[in-house]
Amino acid sequence: MTENRSPLTLRIAAAAGLLFLHLPLLFIILYAFTTEERSFEFPPPGYTLKWFGVAWNRPDVWAALGLSVKVALVSTFLAIILGTLAAAALSRTRFFGREAISLLLILPIALPGIITGIALRAAFNLADIPFSYWTIVLGHATFCIVVVYNNAVARFRRLSPSLMEASMDLGADGFQTFRHVVLPSIGTALLAGGMLAFALSFDEVIVTTFTAGQQQTLPIWMLSELIRPRQRPVTNVVAVIVILVTALPILAAYYLTREGENVAGSGK
Repeated sequence: MTENRSPLTLRIAAAAGLLFLHLPLLFIILYAFTTEERSFEFPPPGYTLKWFGVAWNRPDVWAALGLSVKVALVSTFLAIILGTLAAAALSRTRFFGREAISLLLILPIALPGIITGIALRAAFNLADIPFSYWTIVLGHATFCIVVVYNNAVARFRRLSPSLMEASMDLGADGFQTFRHVVLPSIGTALLAGGMLAFALSFDEVIVTTFTAGQQQTLPIWMLSELIRPRQRPVTNVVAVIVILVTALPILAAYYLTREGENVAGSGK
């Protein structure tokens, strides 16, 4: 038997693509340890852990980090609730205009972020809503819902209706059916969607710029520090934190959805 391997040129092209995507991240990590304070000299003249201590003791970093985490958690919670309800309604029934509603749900993440940000800012101004923590949450929820909805609707469509019918025939009410039959079947999809939503919300910049007013989430803090730098390596240290906080949920979501191909009752 011959080994089924990809052509050498294809493997080289794949490696080059991965290098192109991830080399900038490696530079960010490298310059988080440099001893040079104001310029990006390559190779760095020396290496130190000093900037991690400086970032740890900066109250503005902690304030921005706390705001980003709170916004991401509440946005994710709203996205899981609303995205799951929308997925349940659109996947289990057929009615006139269903595809149009599905398109409207997906549209916020398909549009450029600046369009969504301008639209939200105009809506808040027209409604005379002052910019605050909640305007950031509402802005982030618009695209977080899409992520949860896409995961949930795909799992709902693989869930056999006969399982729910059998549960109801055995005397379970709607809540019991959802708790004991539906939720275990879609749980990993919801968890994966929630993790992706958290990662998207945590590092969002454009929509936040239009909805935050004078508040600073961590990405907005990083942007302001790059424009008016005081200690460049501190910004790289914070960037490393953002990479970790966003990468771990995405990896977890990948492994959760990878194991979700065989849903109970989805066979013939």
